[in-house]
Amino acid sequence: MKRMPFERPTEHYDERVLPIDEQICALLKERKDIANNNPGFPPAEQIAEWAKKYDQYEDVLNSIFSTLRMEEEFKPRVEPENFIKHLPILKSVEKNDKLYTITFIRQFENASVVQLNIDWEENTKDLDDHHHLRHISHHPFLALSLGENYECRQDSGSGSDGHFRQNYIVSPPIPDDPSGLKLVFKEYHDFYKGKSTGLEIEFHLD
Repeated sequence: MKRMPFERPTEHYDERVLPIDEQICALLKERKDIANNNPGFPPAEQIAEWAKKYDQYEDVLNSIFSTLRMEEEFKPRVEPENFIKHLPILKSVEKNDKLYTITFIRQFENASVVQLNIDWEENTKDLDDHHHLRHISHHPFLALSLGENYECRQDSGSGSDGHFRQNYIVSPPIPDDPSGLKLVFKEYHDFYKGKSTGLEIEFHLD
């Protein structure tokens, strides 16, 4: 889904706060550097203490730190344009009773789209006894990495009983001859990639 462009909500700006706003930006940069871009989230009791000390609402502070935790979502996005062709891959890795497969990569002028398929044997008895399980995702967050030369982000996904499909947008485009590339899918407990589950799936292209 394409992100809507941001529109300034008001023309008003009290320029007396400009030095403070710049200092806030500098502190955000310092915060990222100190925490290696993974600061986590302040404890509830710390939020409550700051709210009281600095005359703020707790929900305002929670909103600010929640937004900072979602920073990756605000990066400029590359949207695939002008489809060129499919690159056949057909690679599979089996781990923890699940089969992970990449059958092809879609090539566009400005990006590539990697489609990861996950298949497993569904426990039909559990699903029959607990119908709500059919509507719950079976997978924590899987992040794709191709090394520092590529930007990868999770895009659309869908699934059904025993199958899940997830797309990833990669820029710049993967070469038409991807020999030597290694695609690493690392599993995290949630979308924010704070803590890894320890599961990694590697595909070596040749």
